[in-house]
Amino acid sequence: MTALAEYQRLECPALWRERSGDQRRPVVVALGDATLVITDDRSGRPLAHWSLPAIRRVNPGEIPALYAPGEGEDETLEIDETAMVAALDKVRSLILARRPHPGRLRGTLMAAGAALVAGLAVFWLPGAMVRHTAQVLPFSTREEIGEDLVADLSRLTGSPCATPQGTAALTRLGQRLGLPGEPLHILVVRDGVSGALHLPGRTVVVSRRLLDRYETPEVLAGYILAERLRAEADDPVRAALDWAGLGPTFKLLTTGELPVSATTGYTEHLLTEPPVPVDPEALATRFNVLKVVSGPYARTIDATGESVLPLIETDPGAVGLWEPVLTDSDWVSLQQICD
Repeated sequence: MTALAEYQRLECPALWRERSGDQRRPVVVALGDATLVITDDRSGRPLAHWSLPAIRRVNPGEIPALYAPGEGEDETLEIDETAMVAALDKVRSLILARRPHPGRLRGTLMAAGAALVAGLAVFWLPGAMVRHTAQVLPFSTREEIGEDLVADLSRLTGSPCATPQGTAALTRLGQRLGLPGEPLHILVVRDGVSGALHLPGRTVVVSRRLLDRYETPEVLAGYILAERLRAEADDPVRAALDWAGLGPTFKLLTTGELPVSATTGYTEHLLTEPPVPVDPEALATRFNVLKVVSGPYARTIDATGESVLPLIETDPGAVGLWEPVLTDSDWVSLQQICD
């Protein structure tokens, strides 16, 4: 049996030299299952057994082929029989293919790692950078982004309304409806906004119609509080940076500045987006924490009261645990802010 299935027996003449400096002598070489057997061509006496996995070819591509039993060995074997040379080359190829290849594995792992990094760069990095940037921004930078977006919004709505008395009333309303230490920046616009819209920097833009249509400020307060819950659920800075893209976000993260051009047109997109529904129970809790009457706003949203039942059932006004949103004079000044 031989190491190759296609040969039951394979042997040929060759020239063998046991040590460097010795004369080459004629031998017969036979391919075995795991060894190459070298015998004297006259007596048939075995002279050497070479392990097939250890054999190396000294002169690849040349004929006669010159072999050695291993690295650094003086012993050599010269074969010019093409069938035996081809068989030995095939055996060597099979043996090499079955050996572990650390370099190949390393290359595969490196390629997989590179693909993973590329995938992260394309799919994970932009979102991660936007989230991280939004988390580390100081409030002053959030305010600046909000101011830039107000300017962008003004292209569609006109400049925010302002009178001395009305602006003072808005300041007091922002303090009244903000959480402790977190006053809101409230602006009124004539057109373009149907109800209310939140922007970075705790900025809420409201429509003039909310001032003209209702007798008391509680409905306006409800729209503002609903926008604040939306902003707390989905950071408006993160949404703006998603729009701006990776390049401007990276610049903001490294320099603290967001190019105005990066968010141009973003507010137009906001105006076309339907408002995200607000959990009535969470909104009812905010009304109760701030002691604001919730019934008028609830009836404005749903006259039947079915979808806003928590706002009606826990209305602070029903149990006397409420405080005015604005004084009557401030409410009148606010209603006149766009005149």
